[in-house]
Amino acid sequence: MRLHFYKYQATGNDFVVLDNRAGYLKLSQDQIARICHRKFGVGADGLMLIEKHPSLHFHLEYYNSDGSQSLCGNGSRAAVHMAAHLGLLDKAATFQAYDGPHDAELLPSGIIRLRMGDVKGHTRHGDDYFIHTGSPHYVRFVDDVQAYPVVEEGRKIRYSDPFKPGGTNVNMVQRLPNNTLFVRTYERGVEDETLSCGTGITAAALAAALEGYSSPVAIKALGGELSVEFTRAADGSFTDVYLIGPAQCVFEGDVEV
Repeated sequence: MRLHFYKYQATGNDFVVLDNRAGYLKLSQDQIARICHRKFGVGADGLMLIEKHPSLHFHLEYYNSDGSQSLCGNGSRAAVHMAAHLGLLDKAATFQAYDGPHDAELLPSGIIRLRMGDVKGHTRHGDDYFIHTGSPHYVRFVDDVQAYPVVEEGRKIRYSDPFKPGGTNVNMVQRLPNNTLFVRTYERGVEDETLSCGTGITAAALAAALEGYSSPVAIKALGGELSVEFTRAADGSFTDVYLIGPAQCVFEGDVEV
């Protein structure tokens, strides 16, 4: 079967996007993994299907590169850009994702402002945080994130007993001046470091807010720059959480599966 695809990147987090509005496409975990394979396929951190929704602008079906499913913040931003390309929306959208409906705005220069879900709470693991932002995230603040062994340490935490059986994503975060963070992420489902992770960046910003940072938090990732806006309630929960950053179509082509 030959598929026409679009290759997207959102601050270096890259995705294969398929137009499945006709609804005929059903991919197995093995097919998804082969398409995302960087040596034998197109190569991507994840694969997305843009599908029809009965009342919203579109339905987003997201898969990690191993075929597992989750919410993907950067992928959702790329999907909004793709949906606009398909003529499904103009400057704003409401779409169904893995964890429920999301609103988004397409701003000038390809910037996507994505509304994330409210975050009701967090747990502490020593000096570290665990926060669920649509996907589970462990956040650790470190002094020199560029020198930190993100893959080695992230893998240990991802597979550690407290997070079995599903595991967790892991973010290593450095505090920078001017309400800024540098975030690196080990992603479950990819099982490696990615250049950016939207749900992880959101979790890092909220963890920093618990230690005195204010909205908006500027984020540096290996793949580019983003920002996170939020409102912190008196009970410590977070509402009006937005992930803001660019998304770009890199190329399109055909792949045999």
